[in-house]
Amino acid sequence: MTDEAGRDVKASGAIERLSAALDAARRGKGPPPVERWNPAYCGEIDMRIAADGTWFYNGSPIGRLPLVKLFASILRKDPERYVLVTPVERVGIAVEDAPFQALEMAVDGEGAERRIAFRTNVDDLVTVGPGHPLRFDRAPAGGVKPYVRVRGDLWARVTRALTYDLIALGEERELSGERMFGVAAARSFYPIAPASEAADL
Repeated sequence: MTDEAGRDVKASGAIERLSAALDAARRGKGPPPVERWNPAYCGEIDMRIAADGTWFYNGSPIGRLPLVKLFASILRKDPERYVLVTPVERVGIAVEDAPFQALEMAVDGEGAERRIAFRTNVDDLVTVGPGHPLRFDRAPAGGVKPYVRVRGDLWARVTRALTYDLIALGEERELSGERMFGVAAARSFYPIAPASEAADL
């Protein structure tokens, strides 16, 4: 069924339906307990998170940050796909890279006791540690792409500008008999690459 503009009525009402269901569920305190919600899967909607963190709906960017933050609060990574989930509905969306971007970084201390914190594009604040580890993927064109886990299996990609600052904190350590270059924080060491490749990062 389509409206006068030829749009799918079910898809065009997705934002309204999800918002209404979330409003009803958020009457309690704290973040939505999306890990405990398991409604039936209702298919995909035309929503996409671009590699730069911009959210799109029906091909148009969502310009209202409060609306983006609302959807980010009900985002979950299931084994098969990314979904927006409420107590009554679960719909799939497309994510080009990571769902979030780490826009700001704060560093306190040095070495194993160093504390590194990030603010994401949806204002999540995460401090690197066991619950929020760093990971470094190799970029197809060379170099590395750092990520920090926000919650569940949702990660924020560290922006290119912050990547240089993060790599500047790197040091060499012995891991399983191999000399590795990586970043130390919260008494953990996050390897980036073999020490022999550090100059190419």
